[in-house]
Amino acid sequence: MTPVEIYDTTLRDGSQGEGISFTLEDKLRIAARLDAFGVTYIEGGWPGSNPKDEEFFARVRERDFVHSKIAAFGSTRRAGLAPEDDPNLRALLQAGTEVCTIFGKSWVLHVTHVLCTTLDQNLAMIEESVAFLCASRKTVIYDAEHFFDGYAADAGYALETLHAAVRGGAQVVTLCDTNGGSLPWDVEGIVREVTRVLPNTHIGIHAHDDSGTAVANSLAAVRAGARHVQGTINGYGERCGNANLSVILPNLELKLGVRGLPEGRLAEVSELSRWVADVANVALAPQTAYVGRSAFAHKGGVHVAAMRRHAESYQHIEPSLVGNQMRVVVSELSGRGNVLSKAEELGVDVDRGVELDALKDIKDAESRGLSYESAEGSIALLLKRRGAGYQPLFEVLDYQVQVGKRQQSETFAEAVVKLAVGAQVLHTAAEGNGPVGALDAALRKALTPAYPMLATLHLADYKVRILDGAAGTEAVTRVLIDGRGEHGTWSTVGASPNIIEASLDALVDSIEYGLLLSGAVPPSEPVPASVRGRARPSESPPSAPLRTEAGSARETP
Repeated sequence: MTPVEIYDTTLRDGSQGEGISFTLEDKLRIAARLDAFGVTYIEGGWPGSNPKDEEFFARVRERDFVHSKIAAFGSTRRAGLAPEDDPNLRALLQAGTEVCTIFGKSWVLHVTHVLCTTLDQNLAMIEESVAFLCASRKTVIYDAEHFFDGYAADAGYALETLHAAVRGGAQVVTLCDTNGGSLPWDVEGIVREVTRVLPNTHIGIHAHDDSGTAVANSLAAVRAGARHVQGTINGYGERCGNANLSVILPNLELKLGVRGLPEGRLAEVSELSRWVADVANVALAPQTAYVGRSAFAHKGGVHVAAMRRHAESYQHIEPSLVGNQMRVVVSELSGRGNVLSKAEELGVDVDRGVELDALKDIKDAESRGLSYESAEGSIALLLKRRGAGYQPLFEVLDYQVQVGKRQQSETFAEAVVKLAVGAQVLHTAAEGNGPVGALDAALRKALTPAYPMLATLHLADYKVRILDGAAGTEAVTRVLIDGRGEHGTWSTVGASPNIIEASLDALVDSIEYGLLLSGAVPPSEPVPASVRGRARPSESPPSAPLRTEAGSARETP
């Protein structure tokens, strides 16, 4: 495969994205992970701009990097200053990196109206700045800022700025679409012309995504001869972001036959993308190509039926090539194949014909407001409950929740639950910060003696969505609960016009599924038929503090 250099600027350009703020430790961790991933260059920051970046370069010198070279970023000298007197260039030298990247102006508009200098002086600033760094034995990458806009305005002058960088000794000349307004066919044509004019120069591309074409522009540049690609993980960056390396890298290797990483590392790209998103504290868009959770998710029944016969029928690559996996989404749009595929994915044995009954249950439930797309725990239980030999771990028989405020006291929430664990019927109460917390505490209080592993299961997140706001207080509420335990994470769902009922349905599913993952088995004696039935709230609220047969239940779990 033809190789290209990958220049990652997540730590500098990516940190300019709105909502992105890396700590010093974050930057050091990301740099180490990018090195293990195998990118060619890691741009650490601008040492002359802030103390954090200066400290980063001081700390990063203490670390050994196997695959990547650390680059310090800056600009050409100021007009009227000699390179050796320019604070920015001195800071680049003090950063102590082998590689220095500097940007200069390619667009006449910027030269005359932003730098407020002459065209000839700008050429001198570029050449002298590059030469100064090269004289200090630095590898210099020159970023031609606003190159494509500059080329459109005055192609001859834009090319002269590149010649100035080459005369100074730049090892790489990067063409920057700084405003992100270029289109792929324009980028490809201009890059091809630059490679013709500068045949012995290493040409790079640095694209922004303001037109939604940064990835396409980067690929177009490589087609035209660029062999140095700059971007950020997940496309983080100013305004609409930078070119997304998480998408560029698979396209280069799998579509263009161009390798940007050491062999075998592409399979790590999904994990890296999600890890960086976690560090940045920014949720990764599920529809992100190649690496997103939905990139290989299939919902339509026709699609899934075809894929059960041939996986390539609705997937452009094998997901494992990028470290992702195919998922089947079960919903009201599903067919029999969705249910069978989801059962296989979840490891649930389905009796013959059960999938059709389960599919009807799913469609009926979704018409009432449930959504199983993100609730695989509830799907697994629905399939298990349809099985001939299913026996529940427990069954909620009755529940009651009281929320209020007594005189000269804080607001309280108390819940009573009556449930069956096999032949044993338990009646328990507990208090919580709110009605759902109280229900959770009461269920746990009753179930923990029978299932001690419940202590290792936790409610990780609780989400509420009103499905039809125009219906006011009569609207159906959908509740999604995320659970976490030693054996992984899972999600369950409930829906009802009664938010407490919706919450309890999701909560019961979450507890039962978590227990099943932990290896819990049903009691030897089944729930007596005389007490079985769907959980229901008590008819009237209590008028006194909730109590159990054992005494007061006013305890905070």
